[in-house]
Amino acid sequence: MACSRRNLDASNGLDEGQMNKVNRAVRYLNHGSPSDVLRMENLTLGKLRSREVRIEVQAATIHPSDIGLIQGSYGHLKKLPAVAGREGVGKVIEVGEKVDEDVMNKVVAIPDEVGAWQEYCDVNVDDLLLLPALVPYSQLSVGLLNPMTAWRLLNDFEYLREGDVMIQNAGNSAVGLAVIQFAKRMGVVCISLARTEERVSDLKAFGAETVFLDNDDTPQMVREFTGGKGCVMALNSVGGRSALRLAKCVAEGGVHVTFGAMDSAPIRFPTRNLIFEDVRFVGFWLDRWKRNKTSEQIRNAMEEVLVPLALNEVSYPIDSVFQMDDFSLALARNSESRFGKVLLARDKSDLEKSMN
Repeated sequence: MACSRRNLDASNGLDEGQMNKVNRAVRYLNHGSPSDVLRMENLTLGKLRSREVRIEVQAATIHPSDIGLIQGSYGHLKKLPAVAGREGVGKVIEVGEKVDEDVMNKVVAIPDEVGAWQEYCDVNVDDLLLLPALVPYSQLSVGLLNPMTAWRLLNDFEYLREGDVMIQNAGNSAVGLAVIQFAKRMGVVCISLARTEERVSDLKAFGAETVFLDNDDTPQMVREFTGGKGCVMALNSVGGRSALRLAKCVAEGGVHVTFGAMDSAPIRFPTRNLIFEDVRFVGFWLDRWKRNKTSEQIRNAMEEVLVPLALNEVSYPIDSVFQMDDFSLALARNSESRFGKVLLARDKSDLEKSMN
């Protein structure tokens, strides 16, 4: 365990010289393919500053944006060298001299700029976000970034009323699964698209009520489903032809929101929908949204997505769990077709037991 003035190892009778001062972290010194630039490194843990706490990371997830950050293609990059990983959960194991000891053992989120793919991290106490203690680490490790995006998409672009119909592609994505659950709580009808029959079956088993294959028949199926009215909102995280199909599904005066682009193929701008249906085409990036909000506003927004999780009103599927040392295997699995997130764990067996 790491060393500090006050820490969990004190009860074991260990002094500072006996305590482990090494932090194992997955880092990259340059941008490039994850298989080329990621390394597990042993970093030295220094003495905590007076207002810092030390967090023992319990679980972290792998996001598409993590890969973009490593490759250097994301919208805002970390200063190099950087610890990989944007989202994770841990518990406070040490506190600095000017930190109230009441925060010891508290379950907290790993700030995304710090890097979640490591054993420990040091964070200013003012930056801590406390998480519900009774929720499993596996759920908390995926409980903020994607659900926050889903919540903002549903609340910031259109005043959705009970009974309204919306549509999204990539319904089996982490954001898509959160959208399905939040929309249901709002009384909004959510049409989810998936690219294969297997994913359609997965979504229906998950609880999605209306799922179509994402193909050229989609606009006609949506028109029939909505009685010709169309959808008040379309959420696009795919791009390419799928984005154009969504545009044809939007009702007059509706909004088409793009927040991802898995398909980078160029597309013809849907001029007809813009002119004759007055469809609004806008974009959303959670990082930009957060930069324009105060810390209090961000915390309040996070509470909105954490409360349903704590009440077991929503849940997020986990595909697989890997030990932190096996990050290369985790990344390989992450690149494959799956339903749910891939996690990195401090203790794989303990995390898996808590999921059962």
